[in-house]
Formats: sequence, C-alpha cells, structure tokens
Amino acid sequence: MNINVNEYKLPMDKSGPYGITVGPDGAMWFTENRGNKIGRITTKGEITEYLLPTLDAEPLIITKGIDEAMWFTEYKANKIGKITIDGKVTEYDIPTTNAGPYGITLGPDGAMWFTEITSNKIGRITVNGEISEYDLPNPGSFPSMIIAGSDGALWFTENQGNRIGRITISGDITGFNIPTMASGPVGICKGGDDAIWFVEIMGNKIGRITISGEFTEYSLPTQNAKPHAIVSGKDGELWFTEWGGNQIGRIKSCGEIIEYQIPTIDSEPHGLVLGPDGAIWFTEELLLASVFGEISANNFTEFFPV
Repeated sequence: MNINVNEYKLPMDKSGPYGITVGPDGAMWFTENRGNKIGRITTKGEITEYLLPTLDAEPLIITKGIDEAMWFTEYKANKIGKITIDGKVTEYDIPTTNAGPYGITLGPDGAMWFTEITSNKIGRITVNGEISEYDLPNPGSFPSMIIAGSDGALWFTENQGNRIGRITISGDITGFNIPTMASGPVGICKGGDDAIWFVEIMGNKIGRITISGEFTEYSLPTQNAKPHAIVSGKDGELWFTEWGGNQIGRIKSCGEIIEYQIPTIDSEPHGLVLGPDGAIWFTEELLLASVFGEISANNFTEFFPV
C-alpha cells in the first residue's frame, strides 16, 4: 500500500514539538517543550504559535477539555495550563512541589486528570482550576500517560512500576502487573475494541489489556524501536511512534504490525493523533530542527475509510 509522508518545519529550530491533539476548531494543537510555546497547525500546514507566560515551563502533553479549551501539562513550571482557540492562556499551580506533571486527559466527570511523575500521584483539576491529588500505593511508580477507559475509570502507565494503573473518579486505585519485566510502559490509549492499548518503550512491544486485566503483548519487528505514544485510528487500527526506530507503526486488532520510515533521519517522533482529514499527524522533536509530520494514504477509502 502506498502512503504519503509530509513534513512541516516550525519557525523556530530546537523548539521540541512533543504532544499533539485535535482542537474544536479542526486544527492540530501541540506543545513545544523547548520553545515554551503552544502551537497550532491546520490541515493545510498553516502554523500559529503562542508563547507561554511562565518562562521555561516545558509543556508536554496536551488534550481537549470539556470547555473546548486545550489543556496541557507544564513539567518544569509545575503547573497545568489551558489555552482557548483564540490563544488566551491560563495557568494553575499544582499544590505538590516538583510534582512533575506529564500526561493529561479529559475524564468522564468533565474534569481533567493528569499524572505526577516525580511525586507519584494522580491529579484532577476542574474547569475552574480546583485541584485534587491521589497518592499511588507503590512508591517510585513514575506514572506517565493517562486516558479515559470504556469502564468510566482513568487508566495510566506506570513507567518504573511496570504496571498499568486504574483510578476511578472517586479515587480508588488498582494496578495490573505487565507480564514483560522492566517493560517501561509510556503511551496508552483506548482501542476501538474498548480494551486499553499501550507501548513498552523498553520491552519493545505493543501491549493490550482488557478492563478485566487480561494482557496480550506483540513484539515489534524493529529491534530497539523505543515505541513512545499510541493512538486509535480507524477500523480498529492503532498507530504508534517509534522514537528509536524513526518510524510510525501501525497495528491491527489481529496483531499484524506494519512500520513506515520517516524521511527525516533521527527525527525522534513523539506524540501523534488522528486528524480530522483522516491522516495521522505526529510530532518530530529532533535535536537540530523542529518538524511536523503527517502520514496519509494515496487512497483514503482503502487506508483511512471515511
């Protein structure tokens, strides 16, 4: 199957595009962790950037909230930020010092739920900025990405704890040990089959866990691929970035894996999202330049059914 990969260069080198999401305006919104900005790119490749009020905030993961603003984590600033589609930025201080906010998602209760990597907690923030925090039972778990599952709970990866965690909206926490030891789970998403899919950056695998806790793992064809983020596509397929392999991967529900090479060498792909145009949009953090990628098929009716 033929595919197209388009890349879009950002105005500032070394800006470090990282997380990405689709906004209510049909554009992709993304973080620039080194450039200290929130960016916006349309499906035509038009780019707008917004500088954050806090210096060296290091924004990482971004997602859309119930208020149709984009919410994001500020790792170094120890804040949760939000930006409206007209570019207005609001920031909220996390009560715990040096919490290390990383992943963030919209919960079924309308609040934003986020992970605190260094403080070993899960956080919750309302649209009005009220923050609650929940301690994880196992120290040093390093909670990373977080998403809403099909069961009304939040699911998250424990990168150092080697577990998939689950927290209810009332704060009850459970964990499931990943079969592969020291697998280093990072990215996580809900699949079209209502199971939870995740990547193992050290285990070099794609994992799947049902809401009842049953695991399946799929080894990647490329050695040391370092899968980082994963997102649901169409027709039950999932897409993921390979930081080490410099590729975008695609896995079908049956476990078949296909990998696509990124044109730019050592691009360090991180976040990705299914765009409103049916293409997969992804960030390339890079060391020397800042680039956006878009992967699409020549035949959308075959590759990305409308």
